Amino acid sequence: MADLILSEREGALRILTLNRPDRHNAMDDAMSSLFQKLLGEALEETETSTILIRANGKSFCSGRDTNVLGHRARDESDFHFVRRHQEGRLKMQESTKPIVAALKGGAIGGGCELALAADIRISDTTLKLALPEILYGVLPDTGGTQMMTALIGPSRTKFMVMSGQKIDAATALEWGAVDFVVAPGELDARALEIARDIAARPPINLALAKEMINLMHGPTIRTGTRAELYAQSYLFKTDDYQEARAAIREKRAPSYKGK
Repeated sequence: MADLILSEREGALRILTLNRPDRHNAMDDAMSSLFQKLLGEALEETETSTILIRANGKSFCSGRDTNVLGHRARDESDFHFVRRHQEGRLKMQESTKPIVAALKGGAIGGGCELALAADIRISDTTLKLALPEILYGVLPDTGGTQMMTALIGPSRTKFMVMSGQKIDAATALEWGAVDFVVAPGELDARALEIARDIAARPPINLALAKEMINLMHGPTIRTGTRAELYAQSYLFKTDDYQEARAAIREKRAPSYKGK
């Protein structure tokens, strides 16, 4: 289990590497729990001021593993499950430490929301970014509708959320969902360069800068993220969601009936 997330320190920089490449870094319960543990430690440690999140394999993170879709390891309610995962995203946004994300391949669903919760995003040209939850009978639930709107505006976010379609790296850069795009072989070096440069600055300045800039959208994102909680708690009970789960198990296209 420990190998699912790699954690290393380089001076004032903490590096977390998603390490489930055979599943495109899809998060099952074990990987998600470990990531939250190591992220929490990284956010609290005093020896570092900046965090870099990157991934091994072809993709950054393809979201929640469809093999455990709808599964609740703690036997908790949908409400408590979603709220607990929301806290992880909000913790990233509201921490005093800048977070850099290195994106490639699929950054899908929860993986996209993880990327959005970072402060700076670097991608390579293989990136496919999507919030496809509507295709599974639900909607984004850890801040995706709010964070994406803050970056690319409401109309483009509506397109992504309502269609579930992927956008490529060039479109993500044009729209403002990512900040830099590089060739695949240059991603890790460029992300490290940016993260190291930020980590070299005074921690108090970094903290105050993030705090001030977050005042633009931070309170709205928190409020809107809670709205996602209420919507998702309802959608998990719908026939359309149950049909989508059945279609995934049976490897067929869902046939929606809801209104």
